[in-house]
Amino acid sequence: MSKPLSDHDRRKQISVRGLAGTENISALKTDFNRHLHFTLVKDRNVATRRDYFFALAHTVREHLIGRWIRTQQHYYEKDPKRLYYISLEFYMGRTLQNTMVNLALENTCDEAMYQLGLDMEELEDMEEDAGLGNGGLGRLAACFLDSMASLGLAGYGYGIRYEFGIFNQKIVNGWQVEEADDWLRFGNPWEKARPEYMRPVQFYGRTEQTPDGVKWVDTQTVLALPYDTPVPGYRNNYVNTMRLWSAKAPCDFNLKDFNVGGYIQAVLDRNLAENISRVLYPNDNFFEGKELRLKQEYFVVSATLQDIIRRFKVSKFGSREIVRTDFSKLPDKVAIQLNDTHPAMAIPELMRILVDEEKLEWDMAWDVCVRTCAYTNHTVLPEALERWPVDLFAHLLPRHLEIVYEINRRHLERVAKMFPGDHDRLCRMSLIEEGGQKRINMAHMSIVGSHAVNGVARIHSDILKATLFKDFYEMEPTKFQNKTNGITPRRWLVMCNPGLAEVIAERIGEEFIRDLDQLQGLRNFVNDEAFIRDVAKVKQENKLKFAVHLEEHYKVKINPNSMFDIQVKRIHEYKRQLLNCLHIITYYNRIKKEPNKQWTPRTVMIGGKAAPGYHTAKMIIRLITAIGEVVNNDPVVGDRLKVIFLENYRVTLAERAIPAADLSQQISTAGTEASGTGNMKFMLNGALTIGTMDGANVEMAEEAGEENFFIFGMRVDDVDAMEKKGYNALEYYNRLPELKQAIDQIAGGFFSPKQHDLFKEIVNMLMNHDRYKVFADYEDYMKCQEKVNALYKNPKEWTKMVIQNIAGCGKFSSDRTITEYAREIWGMEPTMESLPAPDDM
Repeated sequence: MSKPLSDHDRRKQISVRGLAGTENISALKTDFNRHLHFTLVKDRNVATRRDYFFALAHTVREHLIGRWIRTQQHYYEKDPKRLYYISLEFYMGRTLQNTMVNLALENTCDEAMYQLGLDMEELEDMEEDAGLGNGGLGRLAACFLDSMASLGLAGYGYGIRYEFGIFNQKIVNGWQVEEADDWLRFGNPWEKARPEYMRPVQFYGRTEQTPDGVKWVDTQTVLALPYDTPVPGYRNNYVNTMRLWSAKAPCDFNLKDFNVGGYIQAVLDRNLAENISRVLYPNDNFFEGKELRLKQEYFVVSATLQDIIRRFKVSKFGSREIVRTDFSKLPDKVAIQLNDTHPAMAIPELMRILVDEEKLEWDMAWDVCVRTCAYTNHTVLPEALERWPVDLFAHLLPRHLEIVYEINRRHLERVAKMFPGDHDRLCRMSLIEEGGQKRINMAHMSIVGSHAVNGVARIHSDILKATLFKDFYEMEPTKFQNKTNGITPRRWLVMCNPGLAEVIAERIGEEFIRDLDQLQGLRNFVNDEAFIRDVAKVKQENKLKFAVHLEEHYKVKINPNSMFDIQVKRIHEYKRQLLNCLHIITYYNRIKKEPNKQWTPRTVMIGGKAAPGYHTAKMIIRLITAIGEVVNNDPVVGDRLKVIFLENYRVTLAERAIPAADLSQQISTAGTEASGTGNMKFMLNGALTIGTMDGANVEMAEEAGEENFFIFGMRVDDVDAMEKKGYNALEYYNRLPELKQAIDQIAGGFFSPKQHDLFKEIVNMLMNHDRYKVFADYEDYMKCQEKVNALYKNPKEWTKMVIQNIAGCGKFSSDRTITEYAREIWGMEPTMESLPAPDDM
């Protein structure tokens, strides 16, 4: 019998990783050794693993630089329309492997490292995640950047270079504990500081009427220092730019008016200005109206708009000679996409620049502004909508408040003209919410100041038009669009699951990586015995690999033949991790009741971070870990049920877990999850979905065929009807004995023997004020889970259903999403042409 292949030898056989020519390997080893030599300090002659990682990163980065310069030169010569994607979050994860995939360097690097006695995966594991995002919204921005580059669009990502990204999550005695994410501690090999493009950003001060127009004076200045990161397209030699701003105090900060002896304090106070880019706010789907957060939002917008206008004006590559001054042409050369309302200050800021600085008439400036900007809405949850207090605005951004009032005055005039006498509508549609503390509704501002507004899945966009933005839709129906989210198949298939990418490529070729619709071709192989076997084998290998990782990390023995049942996402009541918990407890109780029955074995994994101030979410984590403590140590259950809380869920952990999943849980209350993108990643990687008809699940079921999807629960209409009639949790509790048993166990201390009332708040919430109606979907969820168990017992039929799901994934490529944004919102056309490689010059 031949001995099993080593990981290295197995990787070598995967063609989607790129061909490794002998010359390339030799040249790469030379470059690597040169970088290693310069990386090592004179007094250290022994290299650490981190030294090797940095040497490899710098070697790979060299392959980007020529393409990066060439791409920017190409844009300069062609002068295409440019897209500016402004987001407070870019959840990039690691860069090394993604860069190697997109430049077809993976096998070359792997072989070179192997010949030098180094292990590629060990080096990749040295890299820190760039965790500059909370979850879906930030990761979507990262996928979009990959697609823009892969489609040859002149797209720029603009955001903040947070010194501390999303916190690292530790589980201590079952509780979440946060740790600062000092991701820049060892330096970041992918970024390049660009001090020559530093921009001043103003805060505070007051406004003055002058013969020359309004002036904003007596402001405090903070400098925005840009750091550029290259974003390579997939094997097309395009390299776009993500530009992140870091806050710097000016040299004279607090020194102009310092009193004798105040010098030291003035220098120390520079920190106050630089705090703007210190830390990412760790809230997902929740608005926290803090001054520092508003400062962050204006900081990124002001610096970015200055950069956009500088680039619009300049003529020659690398020169600052001004040629363009006709701002009526701005919308022909510039598109700005607002990723949620966080960068909505771009609208009044662009108006301030055009009116106060460039001296345009208001009507002209407004026309330019609206034609340039577009807004993506990401949520309908009321607690997530940004509503800034007017007095905070007046203090921090006095000129912008005046502009917002003027935008609102003209807007309400238009409303009154269209709907005469409808006073209620004027109140509902105003940008300013009266009553109690006056607030600015940033979603209303974003709609009024944009030419296109989109939701992120069909059902979400329909809900926006029917409820949240109904008045605005009635006034301007053509403004509202849908752009269903997508994911990049480069990171989320080729990179994280090369085994699956390879068995697909063996059947339909490699073009699907740039045109995911080609996965439809797999429908021809649904009954192909060899393909069914190959798909199942890849899944089993991924599960074994992940099981090893889990056993190392959690000291729990994993049954690799059990169903890997995974729910990973931010912890939030609307995502209903509690419904998952109730299924686990009920399944546990059933096994205990009939221990000799043939139960389908499951390893249930739940992972995700809770916002530090979200008490209920932290209690949900404690409940999950408590259930695990009981279930995992019960000898009657054995390896038929295990419960693991996946600590510190992040991009890099997703890349390990998702390829190993059998079942993906997408169980939010219908009408609450705008889209979801994790759902798409699981589908593409050969998991089946149990889910509600919410977000993109609806379209996923449509593409795969509803018969290949485990759908349960209330639809949006059922939820609405229940809202009207009133949801009564007690009725379900009394009617469903298994539900009652589970709740009584939680309430009675079965899972918290040392503190019987530990979970009383959770029980009280579920029984008395559950906005998300967990009990209403419990019965149907349990029935649906039984269908899942039954199918899992028939591996061949399970795998055929998996193949149908993979074949239906084409729509959920971010390439399709970005192509729609480009054509229908930005007025740009993607290209499948490549640029010449740097060596073809």
